[in-house]
Amino acid sequence: MSQPLHFRSGASLARMIQRREISARELLEHFVARVEQHNPKINAVVAKDIERARQLAREADEAQARGENLGALHGLPMTIKDAYEVEGIVSTGGAPVWKDHVPMRSATAAERLQRAGAIIFGKTNVPFMSGDLQTFNEVYGTTNNPWNLACGPGGSSGGSAASLAAGLTAIEYGSDIGGSIRTPAHLCGVFGHKPTFGIVPKRGHLGPPPGWLREGDLAVSGPLARSAEDLEIMLRLTAGPDWDRAGGWKLDLPPPRVRDPKNLRVAVWIEDPYCDIDKESAGLLNNAAKALQDAGAHVDWNARPDFTLAEITEVYLVLLHSCTGAGFPESLRAKMLQDKKNLSPDDKSHRALQIIGATMTYADRMVWEERQIQLCAKWDAFFRNYDVVLSPVLMRPAFPHDHNTNWHARRMDVNGIAREYMDVLIWAGPAVVSYLPASVAPVGITSEGLPVGVQIIGPSMGDYTTIAVAGMLENILGGFKAPPGY
Repeated sequence: MSQPLHFRSGASLARMIQRREISARELLEHFVARVEQHNPKINAVVAKDIERARQLAREADEAQARGENLGALHGLPMTIKDAYEVEGIVSTGGAPVWKDHVPMRSATAAERLQRAGAIIFGKTNVPFMSGDLQTFNEVYGTTNNPWNLACGPGGSSGGSAASLAAGLTAIEYGSDIGGSIRTPAHLCGVFGHKPTFGIVPKRGHLGPPPGWLREGDLAVSGPLARSAEDLEIMLRLTAGPDWDRAGGWKLDLPPPRVRDPKNLRVAVWIEDPYCDIDKESAGLLNNAAKALQDAGAHVDWNARPDFTLAEITEVYLVLLHSCTGAGFPESLRAKMLQDKKNLSPDDKSHRALQIIGATMTYADRMVWEERQIQLCAKWDAFFRNYDVVLSPVLMRPAFPHDHNTNWHARRMDVNGIAREYMDVLIWAGPAVVSYLPASVAPVGITSEGLPVGVQIIGPSMGDYTTIAVAGMLENILGGFKAPPGY
């Protein structure tokens, strides 16, 4: 039985428009009705631009009647993470100071999707300044997970993933510095892709403040969807240099290393004593690896790069906190400098790494960046023998809301043990600090009815390889499944 419109992939819906099986206006109205019906209980779509979207849909249909094609996403309705500025739509980044901010121009990634024919009819919720793996803020409130309203959808692209899972939009676009694409995809049972660092422009992403041109380190922009095909299409449309570099270079990503599981070389890194994960989730992830093996892939269950998870996590968290700590108030930074004097040299706690990162000098950062580059070189050597690594996204499925402003006071249950909340960053970190691409594909549902996704990490610029493997798993395991009641 075919899926209802709202759960089909963006690519299949775009083809329906192209074949005139449905008009852009009809499809838009279908999603608007879905938002009206289901959004009140999940609060994923937080700002709307319906009337202008209707006009754009009419224009798309009129263009098609004249035989004109606006692009690969001709007339396709979509929502987009509220971190992205979109011309004419309130864009807050989850920050009260920008609650009335209406940009004059769309962010580069959003603009490229629009130029390909997509119609942005709404914005989806984010944490304050996209700075949490839970999605809530003072402007729009809390977003709930469609699979369990008592849980969050993840963050910071939480509204994006929830909107896709509930069938409120065709496609979405997010951003990631600490798992902010991959974690919501995992927790909501959809697909996501964190691109190789630097290949998708981040200009127009909030924060930093509106008008800021510096793109910063570690963070990336990338797609979320209900299919691997959609990830590839959106990446093709958005990747490439921004205006200030386009005159001198172009991006030419290599094709997938393999297109058939029989030629695939997989390393499995699911179990690690440094960050134990939920046993049932581990079972589903191992089943996914076994499914690839049964399809003919060469699967190595013991291969590891030439570093430990603890080592790469230390480098990642220090550099991450050097980025996020730059926005801390001076009073907090002064306190951290005092606390730094009392740290033990062997203190690797989350609190210690945050203090080290947030207070480092430029000279300190050069030392940490050399460690980072050494890790990249070790990954490069590893990927000469393997095409991808399968790993967890997070150490458990969706978890209950916890809005304690002190992250160090939050706790998360994993296998009956109360774990530090900031452990949510551990499995997200290796791909971020090493600038590597990583895709997420849904691989199953737990006995409690919560989705689990697998992280597929690949070599630098190997974006189409990780997306291709996500597609293999989609074909073998069935891909996206809708949450009950939607």
